[in-house]
Amino acid sequence: MTSGVAALWSARTSLRILVRRDLAVKYQQSVLGYFWSLIEPLGMGLIYWFVFGVLYSGATRRHLGEAAGSYPLFLITGIFAWMWASSALTEAANALTGQSRLITTMNLPRPIFPIGRVTGRFAEYLAGLPILVAVAAIYASQGRIRPGWSLLALPLAVAVQFVLLVGLALLLSAGNVLMRDIERTMRLIIRLLFYATPIIYPLDLVRESGMPGWLKIGYELNPLVGIFQLHHAVWYPDEFPDARLLIITVSGSVAVLALGWWAFHRLEPAVLKEL
Repeated sequence: MTSGVAALWSARTSLRILVRRDLAVKYQQSVLGYFWSLIEPLGMGLIYWFVFGVLYSGATRRHLGEAAGSYPLFLITGIFAWMWASSALTEAANALTGQSRLITTMNLPRPIFPIGRVTGRFAEYLAGLPILVAVAAIYASQGRIRPGWSLLALPLAVAVQFVLLVGLALLLSAGNVLMRDIERTMRLIIRLLFYATPIIYPLDLVRESGMPGWLKIGYELNPLVGIFQLHHAVWYPDEFPDARLLIITVSGSVAVLALGWWAFHRLEPAVLKEL
């Protein structure tokens, strides 16, 4: 693995070129271009704000407490991070099948292709950060949020999410070459994960629900739960995951990365033969 990481580092210029190419191709025939990376999550945030912030505002205020006064910020914080995760996993599934000619003709480390998809979607996430900061500044000026040391949760959230997504991207990209059903299956799984992760609702809502204890434990074994708690904790310190959840999140993400790295290199000969 050490030699593989060294090879990736030596090919970092190629990775940057691939990411720039993917972004250019994605938006080259679009009038709004990169603004689509902002419009979609903001549109989703508006819809969920209308449902849970207007139609069901009573239940929202009861479970969010002080955060209910800045619920739109709570929403778009989770949705921006979710768009990075969902689009990265969706595109990672065809990272090898969609670039077979490059893979078979260029002398580059093969993991660079799925990692490039994760990195490209991360660039779109970074483009949305000024929007988050602007909205947060508005609520901070009104006294509805009081960001402080909790801002340090953002780099931790980004780092852990990047580790998890790279591991999953390696698994999905290699597996999809050999079993093309994986790409279609992931579309369903991503939809389920959206509602099985505290993105538009607080984690306390799950913990205080009447679900069986074993189901609550299984729910929190999902590394995305702790990751999105970290994202929310940037503006709402009370949402910072406890030590148990934080350990589960970090160790689970690292384990997924190790599994993805091992599986990718184990399947690489069969993948190249299939391509």
